[in-house]
Amino acid sequence: MHDHHHSSIKNIKLAFFLNLGFTIIEFIGGVLTNSTAILADAVHDLGDSFALGQAWYFERLSSRKGNNRYTYGFKRFSLLGALISTLLLLFSSFYILSEAIPRLFDPEHLKAEGMVVLAVIGIVVNGFAMFKLSGEGSLNLRTVSLHLLEDVLGWVAILIVALILLFKDIYILDPILAILITLYILSNVVKNVKAIVPIFLQAAPDQVDIDRIKQDIEKIEHVKSTHHTHIWSLDDRHQVFSVHLVADKNLDAKQYAAVKQKVKDLMLLHGFFHSTVEIELPEEACRMTEKEVD
Repeated sequence: MHDHHHSSIKNIKLAFFLNLGFTIIEFIGGVLTNSTAILADAVHDLGDSFALGQAWYFERLSSRKGNNRYTYGFKRFSLLGALISTLLLLFSSFYILSEAIPRLFDPEHLKAEGMVVLAVIGIVVNGFAMFKLSGEGSLNLRTVSLHLLEDVLGWVAILIVALILLFKDIYILDPILAILITLYILSNVVKNVKAIVPIFLQAAPDQVDIDRIKQDIEKIEHVKSTHHTHIWSLDDRHQVFSVHLVADKNLDAKQYAAVKQKVKDLMLLHGFFHSTVEIELPEEACRMTEKEVD
């Protein structure tokens, strides 16, 4: 697990420097080719470089152990990175739309030869960076991969338009393709928002069956019932569980330890990152009042 996380950080670092270096080339190429489309894409790639930079930082931070302030550790910082990247992707997509829509009515002349060269370089650079991050599992890295996917598709569109413009002056193709690509990316942004918001609101993960978990716990010997069962996520991969158990009789130390161990084993089986279990004896009143739970 540690080696995989270290590899993820190295991949983000590589993608960051590739993207930042190519962004500089884009600005220069946009001026030389007199292409506002490439300059607009350079602005967008600059935002992507920021997204990669913060992902690099937050993924490193998320691996740190907890302290007195962040007692669960820093894993949720990776989720914060995903939120920032998603917002950047949203704003940059609207920026591209604001640039592309007016060009439907007033297409601009573009230097096709220079666009072809830059498009090929853009596809190779962004495609390689996306490939390096494609196998990573965190929501933050998947969000950053969307940035790179948008870049690859954008450069494919520019390449197609540039090749056509070598033979035909159909400049309106450029804004049409840009709009279609951006709408596709926005659909993925919506999916990411739907994944991020419930985690911030501490909703139970979709893949977790709370009723089944409660039933499994209540099958354990000496467990009469459960209440105050709570499940939430630190990020999209690390779930947290807490529960109060009511024993069917007064337990001795050995029985008490056995119940806790069985619950712990069950939580590991269900894949929980952290679990907290409180056992209440039959005549013991629950220390959590209704007001505290609400």
